[in-house]
Amino acid sequence: MTAPAAPDVLGPEYEAITLPMGEDEEGEVIATLVRRRAPEPTRQAVLYVHGFTDYFFQTHMADHFVAQGIDFYALDLRKYGRSLLPHQTPALVRSLTHHFPEIDEAVRIIREEDGHDVLTVNGHSTGGLIVALWADRVRGKGRVQGLILNSPFFDLNVPPYLRVAADLLKGPMSRVSPRRVLPLGIATAYGSSIHRDHHGEWHYDLTWKPLTGFPVHAVWLAAVRRAQRRLHAGLRVDVPVLVLAADRGLRVRDFVPDAHSADVVLDPDDMARWATKVGGHVTCVRVPGGIHDLVLSAEPVRKRVFAEIDRWMRCYQGMENNP
Repeated sequence: MTAPAAPDVLGPEYEAITLPMGEDEEGEVIATLVRRRAPEPTRQAVLYVHGFTDYFFQTHMADHFVAQGIDFYALDLRKYGRSLLPHQTPALVRSLTHHFPEIDEAVRIIREEDGHDVLTVNGHSTGGLIVALWADRVRGKGRVQGLILNSPFFDLNVPPYLRVAADLLKGPMSRVSPRRVLPLGIATAYGSSIHRDHHGEWHYDLTWKPLTGFPVHAVWLAAVRRAQRRLHAGLRVDVPVLVLAADRGLRVRDFVPDAHSADVVLDPDDMARWATKVGGHVTCVRVPGGIHDLVLSAEPVRKRVFAEIDRWMRCYQGMENNP
């Protein structure tokens, strides 16, 4: 059995369960599973996995699924958000597969302890890349019934020559000091566009999700690039997959008004290009006016995002709700 649930920072409707994950080269490691129950008992659940420089705070997303009678869970991965311990470097792992144990444990709790047998895993950005690789590893085991990938990190949003350079360096980068930070400069366009103290409408903890993002360590980027190459070679995820992406990307470092209606972090064309490499049953939807985290888009846009998710879940996940 797992540790008992404790009250979560989001309020009385949410519980947090600490998942001990042993130790790595920095010491103790934990992950945190956040849970919100639907009003009535249900066998269906959604598990959300966040992206880089991120954690779960999107309560309106939980509201949406709970309103459909679906239990909602979110996983703060090791070294992020609720799981970031004082001795740790934010987000630092040498392989994205290091996140698989906390996903395994979260899914075990959801299925075996909480009694759900229909599970949809919803990954955003880097979380989308991680859960695609995880689902490929557990194919045939019935652990998951569907994937929703919200702006998944399927490729680097840089010119082609820089992608080639990253590939040439991915071996050496994986062997350098874990604390080696790449000099990529500071970009505030995305953070400023979503936080309510700047140009956005959302409130979240700027310690856990700073406007400028976390430093990008060479070993982390090498891990991402290996994972992306694995996906590009083709996964065999054996459940239905929904890939959601904005209809356009925009490369800017500082805030501009167009940041409210485009993905300023990744290139949505890359997401669409690589979507069918996830598995044999993939639906790809481009969302006009969407931003990088599509559920944080302007209200009319995020309503469209949730409508697309609902339509897909009615078709493939057995969700029963009105159109």
